[in-house]
Amino acid sequence: MPTKRVTSHDVARQAGVSRATVSLVLNRSESVVIAKETRERVLRAAGELGYKPNSAARMLVSGQSETIGLIVSDPSILLVDQFVTQVLYGVETANRQLGLHVLVAGLESDGPGSTYDDLVESRRIDGLIVLNPKAGDAALISLIEKDFPLVLVGSVRHPREVAVTFATRPALMKAVDHVVGLGHRRVGAITFSPRSFIATEARLAALEAGLRAHGLALDADAIEIGDFSPESGHCAGLALLSRRPDVTAIFAGNDTIAIGVLSAAHALGRTVPQDLSLVGFDDLPFAPWLTPALTTIRTDGVHQGQIATQMLFERLNGRSPAVPRVRLEPDFIVRASTGSAKP
Repeated sequence: MPTKRVTSHDVARQAGVSRATVSLVLNRSESVVIAKETRERVLRAAGELGYKPNSAARMLVSGQSETIGLIVSDPSILLVDQFVTQVLYGVETANRQLGLHVLVAGLESDGPGSTYDDLVESRRIDGLIVLNPKAGDAALISLIEKDFPLVLVGSVRHPREVAVTFATRPALMKAVDHVVGLGHRRVGAITFSPRSFIATEARLAALEAGLRAHGLALDADAIEIGDFSPESGHCAGLALLSRRPDVTAIFAGNDTIAIGVLSAAHALGRTVPQDLSLVGFDDLPFAPWLTPALTTIRTDGVHQGQIATQMLFERLNGRSPAVPRVRLEPDFIVRASTGSAKP
């Protein structure tokens, strides 16, 4: 026999208050002053009874959906990039603690009827977190300029954006120092995405700056473009190493791409790190367990997602984050995939 659903009448009866008071307390209404003891009694009764408010009715009362949207700039990333799932985990756990829900969507277009329009105009969400935004995303920039509550995990370099990013350059400079210190002078790079992503350009720029500091260059023909997946890293690795067999070290745009580069090196009969040194980015959970264990730059996607959620929560409550652009410091982790260059 199905269990009877607990109603606001039941909560009101147990707390010894009116149903209207229950509604005001559970909808966090500030239109009426309610004594702290009364609020606590209502919340205690709701918890004891296991009362779950009807979300549709609550939205009608409060005008809020109590849901935030998480937009992934390219939905195909969800299939291949574990960093995205780490950010998603951070966002989801932080929202659960705040009593909010998360709606995940992939960005399909930026014109009329886009994902932004579907979520924002329909009032299905109260705010947005956008992961790895693309440069020049007109619809996203429009939302920023309209002051819609959103936080970027990444950046579009807009003066009014609220964002949490990583300070890419210092860690990559350490990685370059390490590789050059091992005797490598001919270095290649494989990006994790097309170059329309600001994070991709930032990592390439940091790598180039690090090499310049040692009097070296990243040649144009020593760069290949990845497309998120290990397969794209494999194909890019084959192309780069076939065109430039003199390259002795490769910086992969992320650890997922590095898996493909390892496979490409093996297919071409090159051993890592004896014939080719390899550096990744992200330090995903599988990185220490590859053969060889991957030298990489450690970021913390879970922490980044949690911070983005806290920043958005402040915006949803009418407060500006104390620091609108949070920059986290990655660590450089040396493992077995980098070794001395052959004489």
